[in-house]
Amino acid sequence: MHNTAQPVLAPIALKPELLQSAFEIQTRWHVITGAPSCGKTTLINQLAEAGYPTVPEGARLYMESQLAQGRTIADIRADICELQCAIKDVHADIERGLPANACLFLDRALPDCLAWHRAFGLDPNTFLRQCFRYRYASVWMLDPLPLNLNGLRFKDPELQAFLHEWHIRDYTALGYSIHHVPALPPEARLAFILEALSQTGALETPERP
Repeated sequence: MHNTAQPVLAPIALKPELLQSAFEIQTRWHVITGAPSCGKTTLINQLAEAGYPTVPEGARLYMESQLAQGRTIADIRADICELQCAIKDVHADIERGLPANACLFLDRALPDCLAWHRAFGLDPNTFLRQCFRYRYASVWMLDPLPLNLNGLRFKDPELQAFLHEWHIRDYTALGYSIHHVPALPPEARLAFILEALSQTGALETPERP
């Protein structure tokens, strides 16, 4: 098992027999996802400002909670298995606490952790069945943007490309029809998604602040 902070980008396939699992609960949740530095946070913030309920990214919540306890980025990443498993558990806990019938926008979802696991040599099949607990209403894959190398991100364009490819492959393997969002200016991306969802009747009137 790989257990250092350096990505190994292991192309570990999902087991076909596990992919035969049935979803347990249909939700009205819309997943916003993509590789690092794809503009997710900006888009989620725009959706929140427009009055739509949003759910923060599990990885960011975990990292910020650990930093608040006095740990450094190096400390947190020292045990990559612990880190990725902790992030996976945070995502699972977040989703268990959400009402399935509420129209929500999620900043990533549990299946995102599949690609992150294999990026560091961990087997995504260990929690694949958990990804069938909830079925999302839609999945929006943001095309990558130039890397924004803030302190929380892994600074690796190869990792960015790997995650983009495997997010697509994983959500497709789980049975989702992915909506691809091109690298448009932020306001255009917001309009692109809202217009598409409005046409399907999947949106509720936002609650203005």
